[in-house]
Amino acid sequence: MKKPTDTTLGVSADYRQFIEELKTRVLSARISAARAITHEAILLYWDIGHGIVEKQQSHGWGDSVVEMVARDLQRAFPEAKGFSPQNIWRMQQLYLLHNQPEFLAQVVREMEKGGKKAPTGEDLSQVVREMVSTVPWGHHANALLRVAAPAARLWYLRATARFGWSRNVLLNQIKAGAYERAVTEKKTHNFDLALPEHFAEQADEMLKSSYNLEFLGLRRAVRERELEDRLITRLQSFLLELGYGFCFVGRQHRIALGKKEYFIDLLFYHRFLKALVAFDLKVGPFEPEFTGKMDFYLNLLNDKERGPGDQPSIGIILCAEKDDVEVEYALRTKANPIGVAAYALQSKLPGELKGKLPTAKQLADIVRAEMEGGK
Repeated sequence: MKKPTDTTLGVSADYRQFIEELKTRVLSARISAARAITHEAILLYWDIGHGIVEKQQSHGWGDSVVEMVARDLQRAFPEAKGFSPQNIWRMQQLYLLHNQPEFLAQVVREMEKGGKKAPTGEDLSQVVREMVSTVPWGHHANALLRVAAPAARLWYLRATARFGWSRNVLLNQIKAGAYERAVTEKKTHNFDLALPEHFAEQADEMLKSSYNLEFLGLRRAVRERELEDRLITRLQSFLLELGYGFCFVGRQHRIALGKKEYFIDLLFYHRFLKALVAFDLKVGPFEPEFTGKMDFYLNLLNDKERGPGDQPSIGIILCAEKDDVEVEYALRTKANPIGVAAYALQSKLPGELKGKLPTAKQLADIVRAEMEGGK
């Protein structure tokens, strides 16, 4: 049989397609193998931590056993990495933190909230063990084990597993307080009215109540175009702040309608939502008329640029400040999904005061309670 020559293969489109398919298959196999190795490694580390804790509780062994285990495992497996005393301490911590009653209770609440019947006892511990094993060890050792609050750690753990956050993205999300902004702060949007239930929940996860743009280095008022210029210059930082799944499409995105042209400040595509996401930047406070303009833009995007199989386009109005009641009234009659979020250009408090003063929401609740009590 005659062998194909490099010359004949070099001009063959079929061969080029064939080799690309093979490369894709190799990469897929490598990723699958890496995930399987990661999964087994975390299960091993969990079991080591579990074994140490169990022996300490049943035999009264002290903390020195950690150093002894590290030394003996390194001696038995000199070619293996990961058995340093520091790592063995982390394995013990991995097991202890995720078997705290507070953490297990949080897992049960989350499962029941999702309509699942939560297991108890050892079965619950096995569920947590499998959940923990979905995230690489570096994420645990360098980020997740530092999150003290059980509810926050569970949120970051599930988000990392679900959306494939890299270690840097996870660290950025923790530093930026993504959990607090995603769960504890009020979000303003009409997603539940404009979207199907399941998609509305996903869109709500995508939106933050506020965005931290401190990385722009601005210390003065700027015009909208300058704010846009700074965001594009620091696009990687902005994408980290936006969160998982955002892909940049363009700035001042042009859409023609008849003889007129309209321009969207920033346009993204969200890989997980499978939807276009338009941002309208405002340097001042929220005004109700902003929602009408965004509603119009979304109609254009849906009619002219929404791809086959894509979900309805989503709009986010990013402004310096907002009144939640005003936003709710402005969005009540809008058919398209629109969210409104505020942004901060710099920290409002010195580092030593952060977490020691009430939040804006807490102050608002106090004022509201005082007003109601005075009636």
